[in-house]
Amino acid sequence: MYKYVIDGNFPLKGSVKTSGNKNATLPCLAATLLTDEPVTLKNIPEVEDVHVMIDILSVLGSKVEKIENNIYKIQTLDIKRHDIPADLSQKIRASILFAGPLLSRTGKVILPPPGGDIIGRRRLDTHFLALKELGARVDIDGLFTLQANKLKGVEIFLDETSVTATENAIMAAVMAEGKTIIRNAASEPHVQDLCNMLKQMGAVISGIGSNILIIDGVKKLSGTEFKISPDYMEVGSFIGLAAVTRSELVIEDAAPQFLRMTKVAFGKLGIHWETDKNNIRIPSGQELRVNPDIGGMIPKIDDAPWPGFPPDLTSIALVVATQVEGIILIYEKMFESRMFFVDKLIGMGARIVLCDPHRAVVSGPSRLKGSELVSPDVRAGMALVIASLCAEGQSTIHNVYQIERGYENITQRLQKLGARIKRVPEA
Repeated sequence: MYKYVIDGNFPLKGSVKTSGNKNATLPCLAATLLTDEPVTLKNIPEVEDVHVMIDILSVLGSKVEKIENNIYKIQTLDIKRHDIPADLSQKIRASILFAGPLLSRTGKVILPPPGGDIIGRRRLDTHFLALKELGARVDIDGLFTLQANKLKGVEIFLDETSVTATENAIMAAVMAEGKTIIRNAASEPHVQDLCNMLKQMGAVISGIGSNILIIDGVKKLSGTEFKISPDYMEVGSFIGLAAVTRSELVIEDAAPQFLRMTKVAFGKLGIHWETDKNNIRIPSGQELRVNPDIGGMIPKIDDAPWPGFPPDLTSIALVVATQVEGIILIYEKMFESRMFFVDKLIGMGARIVLCDPHRAVVSGPSRLKGSELVSPDVRAGMALVIASLCAEGQSTIHNVYQIERGYENITQRLQKLGARIKRVPEA
């Protein structure tokens, strides 16, 4: 186990390249089970969640070859087992993504309850309701057992716009008999990546990027070579970091087409940046001031399914708001425990009123002071890193495994920008 020791209140400078989208990588890894031919995935982030998914693939019978950093070749000639090992399943939420491809290829899957971030109740009902519509029988008795003699295309209306449930339904439908229409589908960039990869493998999918996906089942998928898109969540984190440390940073391969709502939301905090092709530059010394709504009303930043403001960036926005002059409401509508790291920021000196599990009113700017902290989840953990880098004095962050589940080589990359951060073993 490791911890981060951070000396804050120092400006940063330089450029950083965006890693591949972790949330796109995980379903794309699971989807390699849909073919017995080799699939090469490029721009894979070297993070803990990805390594656990690869471990699961190996247990299931996949041959996984690391060509070089960030490039993996996977081939699954035969699937050796139907069940996901509980010790691996409990490490990540994404273990649920094996339901669709295993059911499609073998007709059976046994899943222990998945792990992952504790950010509120994260229901699985949508997954199983969608797979039942396609013809699966679902038995829940501690474990989740799904079986199907044959999957058949059908019209599905998802009861919530769940990213992973959409992905499971897509992977189950691509080789189902007939046409499947998925309505109220999630359309995030990571869902688009999965669809585009499957199309390269021979799947017939239309409506990509919308909330209605039309899938014509095919009998067989082939291998392919696919590059994962940049992680726009990581880009948002670096934008927030640049703003609160008053630093000039260039973010390379930033995929600005995915940042439209992020730009709107961060604009409410006075943050702006310049775009140069696929890179963005955040100028130093920005005047961070809340832009009120018409009539001088207090504005809010609230998350929503794509193309709304990403829920994974609400923790980052909240920390940034502590350094901005004015009052703003941060409204996290989708997960009822994501705001529970606010007490750590208050302990550092932030002026925040936690109204309820979903809403926090932030009054800034506040002078944050270094503190002893514990990372509760991936995004809140990164938010605490950002808070520590703009705080006065030294901070220590424990449980950094949670941060490293989603951010590739984060300490080394921050050090190259001039951050005074060390990754040291726990005593």
